[in-house]
Amino acid sequence: MSILKLPQKPESVRSGSATVLRWLVQPGEPFAAGSQLVELETEEAQLAVTTPAAGVLIEPLVTPGQTLAVGAELARIDTNSIASAQSDSQVIAEPPVNEEHPKAAANPTVDGSDTKNNNMDDQSAEPILMPQAGNTMEEGTVLEWRVQEGDTIKLGQILCEIETDKATMEYESPVAGRLARIVAELNEPIAVKKLIAVVADSDAAADAYLASQSSASTPTETASVSPDEVRAAATSQKTTNGSATYHAGGKVKASPAARKLAKAQGLSLESLGAGSGPGGRILSSDLSRATAAPSGGVATGEGGRRPMSKMRRAIGLNLQRSKQTVPHFYVRLTINAGPLQEFYQLQKPHTNCSLNDLVVLAVGRSMREFPAVRSQIDGDDIVEFPHANIGIAVGVDEGLVVPVVMNVDTLSLAQLAQESKRVVEAGRKGVLENIGKGNFTISNLGMFGVEEFSAIINPPESGILAVSAIRETVIVNNGSMSPGRVLTMTLSADHRVVDGLLAAKFMARLKEILENPTEELS
Repeated sequence: MSILKLPQKPESVRSGSATVLRWLVQPGEPFAAGSQLVELETEEAQLAVTTPAAGVLIEPLVTPGQTLAVGAELARIDTNSIASAQSDSQVIAEPPVNEEHPKAAANPTVDGSDTKNNNMDDQSAEPILMPQAGNTMEEGTVLEWRVQEGDTIKLGQILCEIETDKATMEYESPVAGRLARIVAELNEPIAVKKLIAVVADSDAAADAYLASQSSASTPTETASVSPDEVRAAATSQKTTNGSATYHAGGKVKASPAARKLAKAQGLSLESLGAGSGPGGRILSSDLSRATAAPSGGVATGEGGRRPMSKMRRAIGLNLQRSKQTVPHFYVRLTINAGPLQEFYQLQKPHTNCSLNDLVVLAVGRSMREFPAVRSQIDGDDIVEFPHANIGIAVGVDEGLVVPVVMNVDTLSLAQLAQESKRVVEAGRKGVLENIGKGNFTISNLGMFGVEEFSAIINPPESGILAVSAIRETVIVNNGSMSPGRVLTMTLSADHRVVDGLLAAKFMARLKEILENPTEELS
């Protein structure tokens, strides 16, 4: 039996404490070497605790929401290979012993001849995996590495630029140390949670780790494998099916440029056959063989057929799953928008804010008072966040992206206006920030004159607010009628997290803030 502890390296948890966000492995569930077991949040960033050894999670000792000091016990695990007590994952225990060969460690790369070493170099290596940015992401493509092998990297430092099914994002390092090996090649799709790089103090430690991973994945293989061969095997992941070349996930092997060009021309990659690139990979130059008319479609000038883009498929899959699995309920409320309009006109010259910024700020202030609304669903757990992290739905040519503004409840109007413009512009350019960290979303169609609508929750968030246009109408107050301006908002809430009474109180508080912006938002 082993104990998983909160990392003690100062680079990992500089603040001295961390809050447990969620468990990534369930009790009794086995995990592979290098697996991420639990997500934590520190003052500096979010990070995941990994273990260099394969094993089984026996019992979590902490629950989401708990704040722990470094060195605190996180879980009991049963490992089947030696783990260094000084590793980031802090797995400290006696390793399992082979009864027939007591001197042989469980790690297949150790020959048992020297019990003092026990392949400690292998345990000093730490994997960096392809992140899963969103529920529907199945693979990512590294477009550019911002670091090189041998560089010393810091926690939170940008390692590379990754293309997902919806956007391009900058991947921040979840660990600190020396980047010993880069495994992922440029423009090669890699499945989520697969190895893309290794952090280790020495090249020998990194190569030993890569060799151990190859041995673990092919236990019947007895021939020696060189580190270069291991890296090549980790990125190949391909099979052949018919004329086109496919990845293990069933997608056609093609470069990002070829995918974008095929999407623009309405071409089906499956119909092009094997490409001229390595291993039959389709390149952008291969598309010159195909016509501009969509495959199997009708090019009459009156209509046609084209394949659904990756972004549209991802949006459709995510929202379909949301409507089928999340118990939505709706609370609609109309406010007197006159004071809000006047406050906006006064603040615009000083803060360069938009009306939507005022709504976002008001929602953040209201969320500060209702912890359930700043939560996420994680399996059977509710993960409560300390601050309001609000996604802003942004329409782009191919669909919708949702960049997230962090800690909205702590920002001033001027700070929020600057930050929201920055993340929205980045989102329109295909670079999304803070993916997966949002706990609430705002969708505003007011600029199109929409008077009222309901939005679908973006899982695993607690809710989404649909904001309509400010419109002129007759306002009745104590029996007296007068012209005025109103704004209708509809809250879609996840009933597993937010009950009807809580939703009503949240919306009533939001109404109070928006109708008294001078006192509440200044």
